[in-house]
Amino acid sequence: MGLMAWTFRTAACGILLAATAGTALAADYTLNINTALTTDDPLYKGLESLKSSVEARSQGRLAIRLFPGSQLGKDEDVLEQARAGAGNAVVVDGGRLAVFVKDFGILSAPYLTTGYPDIRKVVTSPLFDEMSAKLAKSARLQVLSFNWWQGERHLLTNKPITAPADLAGIRMRTPGAPVWIETIRAMGATPTPMGWADVYSALQTQVIDAVEAQVPAAYGSRLYEVTKYMTKTAHFNLITGVVTSAAWFDKLPPDLKTILKEESLKAGDVASHGTEAAIADLEAKMKAAGMTINAVDTTPFVKATAGVYEKLGYVDLKKQVDAIVAK
Repeated sequence: MGLMAWTFRTAACGILLAATAGTALAADYTLNINTALTTDDPLYKGLESLKSSVEARSQGRLAIRLFPGSQLGKDEDVLEQARAGAGNAVVVDGGRLAVFVKDFGILSAPYLTTGYPDIRKVVTSPLFDEMSAKLAKSARLQVLSFNWWQGERHLLTNKPITAPADLAGIRMRTPGAPVWIETIRAMGATPTPMGWADVYSALQTQVIDAVEAQVPAAYGSRLYEVTKYMTKTAHFNLITGVVTSAAWFDKLPPDLKTILKEESLKAGDVASHGTEAAIADLEAKMKAAGMTINAVDTTPFVKATAGVYEKLGYVDLKKQVDAIVAK
């Protein structure tokens, strides 16, 4: 190669490398979002929408990086990373946030609401805004939006379930928050807290006997391979939110704060409506794979779990939620 050609090629490579580096470093701020769900979950499609809209609207000043399958760690671990000031966020339920602000636990309480429209009223209300302000002040955690609906949760077992009595002696995985644990105990099973990533192998090796989960997560994690029955109790109406570091959020310019919160709310609707549209098809696919899906009278389960509100001190708060839903 001649000297002139070599010089030209070297210069061209230098320009390319500089351009590549410039692209990688173009963002002034970066937010890493962690979720336990897989990339084919409807909620993840909402996260992709959030990434696209934020990066476009901020003209590349704010970048979003997505980490499915709990790549940044368990939800509780990522919350601690955020509390320490890291630019990390996690899609998380109210039960886990109740560790910091007790009122958040009401969002994961049994038979609180049904479907997406009613629970959306709650998480876009002044009552929820008060809860979020408390969370930012006391735990240094910032809610970006909390309208990420994942569906109603049902029982996945290896024997038919028709009433709470059928759950006696069954070790059932559930998240390790008081409202989840007390609800599963009230339903008649033995609650067994465990990270979502460990559920499939725990069922396979019979460390646990059962799990409760929403349809998209059950399908995405192939739980139809290690359980035989889905009993549609709809005991939890799973609403989640994108929660990040208040310290990191406070450092953003005002316009980026607005963009991030507004686009997060819009993307939550994208994710939630995608979930609504996908559930029937996912149930059909699990049936085709051999799972038996049964609808049951939920009245005995509602009665069995009614005492959870009093036990955890949520009676008055439930009245406020009921009033919001009734509007």
